[in-house]
Order: sequence, then C-alpha cells, then structure tokens
Amino acid sequence: MENKRRLFLKGACATAVGAVGASKLMAAQLDTKITDAAVEINYALIHDETKCIGCEACSDACRETNKVPEGVSRLDIVRTGPFGEYPEQYFHFSRKSCQQCDGTPCVNVCPTGAAYKDPKTGIVSVNSWKCVGCLYCIAACPYQIRFINPITKAADKCDFCKETRLKEGKSPACVSACPTKALIFGNLKDPGSEIVKVLKTTPNYRSKTELGTRPKVFRIAAKDGEIKL
Repeated sequence: MENKRRLFLKGACATAVGAVGASKLMAAQLDTKITDAAVEINYALIHDETKCIGCEACSDACRETNKVPEGVSRLDIVRTGPFGEYPEQYFHFSRKSCQQCDGTPCVNVCPTGAAYKDPKTGIVSVNSWKCVGCLYCIAACPYQIRFINPITKAADKCDFCKETRLKEGKSPACVSACPTKALIFGNLKDPGSEIVKVLKTTPNYRSKTELGTRPKVFRIAAKDGEIKL
C-alpha cells in the first residue's frame, strides 16, 4: 500500500519537482518555516569531544536500533590525527550526523512534505512513504549527511531515534550506548535540564553557523588537536 501511495505522489509531484530550480535550493537554506517559539519542546544534543574515545559504540547502537542497512549510516565518528610525537600521540574524534537545524534547508526544498519538522519536539524527520527520491533535500543539506536508504528507497538520516526509543520515553541509542558519557541529550526549552546547564557553563561551538542553519548539535571542543602557531 505504501509503495502505491509513493508512486502516486511521485507522479503527481513530478511537474512540481521539475519547476524548482537551483536558485530555490540556495535560497531555502536561509529560510525558516517553523520558528523557535512554535515548538513546545526543542531537543538538542551535545557531543563532548574531550570525552569521546572513538569507540563507535554510538554508531553501532544507532545502526542496530534504527535498522540502518550496511553501506549507509546515520551516524559516523570521524577520526583525525595522530597529533603530537610518539609515544604521546593522540587522535581527535568528531561526530558526523544530522545537525537538526532550526533553519531547515532540507524541509524547505522538499516538494512532497516528506521532510518535516515536528512542531512538538523540534526534531527534523522524514516520512518515508511521502518521499519520491528526488534528492533535493540531499542537495540542500550543507552537512552532507542525508542518504537514500537502499531498503525504503527514501531519504534517511538521524532523527534522535524519534520513531524508536524516544517515543518510548528513552534517550537516543547513541546517548545510552556511550561508555564515557560524551553525549548529552535534552530539551533546550527546559532551563533546568542538564543540556542547558552545560551549554551555559561550558564553551561550545556548532558547525557552519555562518549559513544561518542554526544547528542543534553542539560540540565541546577537544583541547588537543588544535593547530599551534
């Protein structure tokens, strides 16, 4: 039934998809359909790079929980280095996943509404049965983390385990699996939450903020790995 609905949508939207040009893709990156004030909860994540040891327990848990096929990934840990001199060399580990942007370039270019921002949680998700595989969202994402799931044939990416663990009242799989507590997940609207307390007291940064995407994956930078002049 879902395949039939998707085929219907694909045919119905073909004309609309073709009408959207590259200029719209660029302009959409700075557009926002849902403002901060519209969400009751606004989930975000901190990756503390000072605690990450690159064990990849997070990405393994993500794959198992969300049944992500081999060959594609919702979450990767990128290792850079080694830095320093032997025997005191070290590596730097960073998280590569959906940045859960408040300014949603992927949502803004989707011609079928498959990519959407949940007004109750602020989480950017994908309705796979609506996706026609046009690749517009993949082209619009400045973080290059979306992919076409080879099983569902729809766009896919991290949704903070919205459809698996979150609706059961559990933290995302990556957060629970981390052995060093390098990941903190919580509600930015709750001033008493751990994530808000950490963000207010610890220097942090986000990726590509100059694009106006307002990503909600915050990072606490590893002290090591910086270029020393």
